[in-house]
Amino acid sequence: MGSRGGGGGGGAQLLIFSLGFVLLCFTSSADIAGVVAQKTWCVAKPSASNDVLSLNLNYACSQVSCAVIQKGGPCYYPDNLVSRAAVAMNLYYAANGRHPWNCYFNNSALVVQSDPSYGSCTYY
Repeated sequence: MGSRGGGGGGGAQLLIFSLGFVLLCFTSSADIAGVVAQKTWCVAKPSASNDVLSLNLNYACSQVSCAVIQKGGPCYYPDNLVSRAAVAMNLYYAANGRHPWNCYFNNSALVVQSDPSYGSCTYY
């Protein structure tokens, strides 16, 4: 009985498969630990101009619901442009997958690792 496929490379293939599987196991557990460990938010840079913040606010709210920053909403106060723009920008960032490029806003925003929520205003 001869070997099929003409080769005796079955042992080498099994070794390569086994090494690949071991590497996959180690890589997957490290990636999962990194993803679970850190949530991020997008906020307005305090140094951003009012003109840029207004543009950011209008753009973000044209893409996602900004009901939370409307009068009577949980994020209405403090009633200032930086705060409202930050909430709107984060809503956009969260709705689009929390990718760094979704928090660029012409270099007027920052990705932060500490939750900026306050009072009844929850940043998602």
